[in-house]
Amino acid sequence: MRSSVCVFALLSGILPAALAVVLADPNLMINGITFPTRAHWMRLANEALGEISGSPCPFAAFGTVIVNHTASEAGKLICMGVNENGNTGNPSLHGEIAAIKNCTSILTDPHGKFRMSASEAQDAFADLTLYTNAESCPMCASAIRWAGFREYVYGTSIDTLIQNGWGQIRISSFDVFEASFDLPSHARLMGNVLTNETDPYFLWQYDPSYPCPHGCSRTRDGTSCKASSK
Repeated sequence: MRSSVCVFALLSGILPAALAVVLADPNLMINGITFPTRAHWMRLANEALGEISGSPCPFAAFGTVIVNHTASEAGKLICMGVNENGNTGNPSLHGEIAAIKNCTSILTDPHGKFRMSASEAQDAFADLTLYTNAESCPMCASAIRWAGFREYVYGTSIDTLIQNGWGQIRISSFDVFEASFDLPSHARLMGNVLTNETDPYFLWQYDPSYPCPHGCSRTRDGTSCKASSK
């Protein structure tokens, strides 16, 4: 393994079940952060979907939060983002890209809390952790490495997405990170975190028999879910 990348948890099929149990140990600390803390932020990545999209069941249910763990183990939310393809027509605005874009705006806002210059904002990513409820596509995984994040933590794997009908470019985050050894920054990759809670967000879109998320019901033709009428 190249020194620029430290991988604690790998992909579905690579990560042994016994190790998955160990990673969920509430007393285990990885890079100074306990599993309950990781789980909290992964849940917030899920919750970002409803908060930003306004729907409890957006079809492209990809949510991201960016957190600073360097000040305290508990972490501090810097920004969040969700897949904005359908709202903007911009095919590159996946949840991770939207979150990075939002963080850049927050960090460089001349009237905001941080008021950083462009170069200061770029340097700040080295202290931040990106949590996303599904493994990043190669575009987003590459953006994470170019940004120089301290850590990247994902929930549902690309393999699981493919198995449940999602079209994906079949290049794993592990492969992207392994190929990024020329970059000067160091990064830590953790995968398959809290999949028992992230997977259900991606199981209903291509399976009409799978229950809709809470607060939603099947459309008349059964092909999708929509917010239930109050």
